[in-house]
Amino acid sequence: MRLTWIQSEDLVGHAFAQAAEDGVDVADLRSRWTAAGGDDAPVRSGASDVAAPPELRALAAELLDEIDARPSPFDAAEPTALDELRAAWPAGEPGGVAPSPDRVHGAWLGRAAGCLLGKPVEKISRAGIREILEATGRWPLAGWFTAAGLPDDVAARWPWNRRSATTSLAENIDGMPEDDDLNFPMLNLALLETRGADFTTVDVAESWLASLPAGRVFTAERVAYRNLLLGHLPPATATVRNPFRDWIGAQIRGDVFGWTRPGDRAGAAELAWRDAVLSHTRNGVYGELFAAAACSAALVASSVDEVLDAGLSVVPASSRYAEAVRFAREAAAKEPGWEAVVDAIEARYGHLHWVHVLNNAALVVAALVHGDGDYERSITAVVSGGWDTDSNGATVGSIVGALTGAAALPQRWIAPLRNRMSTTLAGFDGIGFDALAARTIAAGEALR
Repeated sequence: MRLTWIQSEDLVGHAFAQAAEDGVDVADLRSRWTAAGGDDAPVRSGASDVAAPPELRALAAELLDEIDARPSPFDAAEPTALDELRAAWPAGEPGGVAPSPDRVHGAWLGRAAGCLLGKPVEKISRAGIREILEATGRWPLAGWFTAAGLPDDVAARWPWNRRSATTSLAENIDGMPEDDDLNFPMLNLALLETRGADFTTVDVAESWLASLPAGRVFTAERVAYRNLLLGHLPPATATVRNPFRDWIGAQIRGDVFGWTRPGDRAGAAELAWRDAVLSHTRNGVYGELFAAAACSAALVASSVDEVLDAGLSVVPASSRYAEAVRFAREAAAKEPGWEAVVDAIEARYGHLHWVHVLNNAALVVAALVHGDGDYERSITAVVSGGWDTDSNGATVGSIVGALTGAAALPQRWIAPLRNRMSTTLAGFDGIGFDALAARTIAAGEALR
């Protein structure tokens, strides 16, 4: 077995792609790589079980280090250092307020159901999702995915996510199955319970090593895990040979920091920053800051606009992440037709990998605007838009679930969860979402 996302030769193509996005000229390095027989296309997960020749692997490592050392024209506009970020954050907010238990419960339920909706079609393109639904007379998306009535040729063309289909199709949902989009909020809840408000990035690293097998983390998180095992300490864990550090991984980890700091955008963002910099930089970090601040606001706000304003308030205005949020927000506000909105987002960000942070953040924001606080309209829009469907469904579901509250969430989305979470995380398997909400509220009270 050969793990992906950690071997140098698998990372070079991704590093070239990110360098192009960052405005870094690597034409000379690409020429050296291809002349040596390397493939400069980004490597897919599980693409090969054959190790590269030692000389090619050594060259790949050398090129990755050279790419990391070259400056980007975005460096000044997109800082990662906390002091630079915090200087522009809102000041004078209360240190968190007591949230409504119903809204915290709604946030957990909403995150789980939105994630579950997107699980079977993760990695399937937007076009494939639509073909699946049209083939079964279920377009536009308005309920759980099902294999019932799906023609064999369509099923062969668009196979379900192999890790998820047995637990996330309508005919076999029985509680919430394990998913990293729920594991990370639970892991961070445990971190806050044991370490409190003063936890460090090293504490985050130790919790990963103690609780998460390497095979259960992906892309930037797996590279950070590798770097920890090689002896690197944060923040080098995020920067050493890590072309995924602007991808979506950190954005899925920030919700609980917002839920425990309701109404305190800056406080939530600072907690999220300590988590994010273990594996990400720049826009990858901003994804978690945005999510934490948005989740903080969602527990006390009355509108999507307030939530998006809160998220933007902790992201550098000159960054590409902020630009993606503004673009998607404006596009969805002007255009009532969801397909036209996604067309616009794809035209601008469709060249990015399906788990990059910018395209997915734009889709999340657009779905929130389009849904305008309606839970079903919001999660079905974002999942039908493709890319990282389970993560985006989780983030949108979390925010709208918090705005709505558990009592008002549609039962057809919540009842199949059976108030039960499956996970390999110690102390959490079988836990109910009501219990998770109660622990979240208690952790927030301890922080205050």
